[in-house]
Amino acid sequence: MTASSFRAAKLRINLTYLWCHRRLPRLADPALFTELVQLRKLHDRDERMPRLADKVAAKSIAADKLGRDWVIPLLWSGDTLPTEYPWRGPVVVKARHGCNQNAFVHTDRDWELARRASAGWMRHDYGEWLDEWVYREIPRGLLVEPRIGPDDGLPLDYKVFVFGGQATHVQVHLGRASRHQWVVHDRNWCALTNDAPKIARPSALGAMLSAAEEMAGDFDFARVDFYQPNNQPLFGEVTFYPGSGLLSINPSGLDAEWGRLWLNARASNFQQTRGKQSLAR
Repeated sequence: MTASSFRAAKLRINLTYLWCHRRLPRLADPALFTELVQLRKLHDRDERMPRLADKVAAKSIAADKLGRDWVIPLLWSGDTLPTEYPWRGPVVVKARHGCNQNAFVHTDRDWELARRASAGWMRHDYGEWLDEWVYREIPRGLLVEPRIGPDDGLPLDYKVFVFGGQATHVQVHLGRASRHQWVVHDRNWCALTNDAPKIARPSALGAMLSAAEEMAGDFDFARVDFYQPNNQPLFGEVTFYPGSGLLSINPSGLDAEWGRLWLNARASNFQQTRGKQSLAR
């Protein structure tokens, strides 16, 4: 990144954060989780991140680390969807190089709408408009998976926050097809979100926490997403910029708590790196 492009990115990041949070991010001395996401956009160029965020490549990584039972089958991948709808059952079309670019297909009409939407996804690098470097490094592409979950809705989405290799919180997304909301739990399944609906503890919670820690490796922070439509949990994706750091967090105190966990993980990794360098001398 040139000096001029860095300055432009920093200005955009400041303005988008100000627009969403009504304050400027403290990029020189960040304390909040949402501020650290902005700092990652500017500085973090870990070459491992794009492959984990690539929705096609991540399936192979998850199969190696967790086992093939954890992976939603890949029905097709490529650049342009076939003209005719080639599957009998319902499917999901996704962009491999972005987030929130999904189309749920049940009929030939749905397929045509998915073809139009996916053609738009393919025209742009997802990471440009919010300065999310990781997505700019992923090859543009599409994939098709079988639709999972109940016939009348989408499955619960369990998003596990991992700081320094330890899973600490689970953000559960529900009602994504209608009245979308989310509830944050700690790793012991105590709900932390204010005025939240009660969500049953998933039977595979422990397995998902361990799997998230396995997938997140030694990153300071990563979020790993899962579904559990049946007994076997399924890997969804790895995210390095949740909500691009622009969404409000409920309760608001979690912004500081997650920021503290992230900063502690960064400090711990720094000390470990220095220790390894000293031993190598």
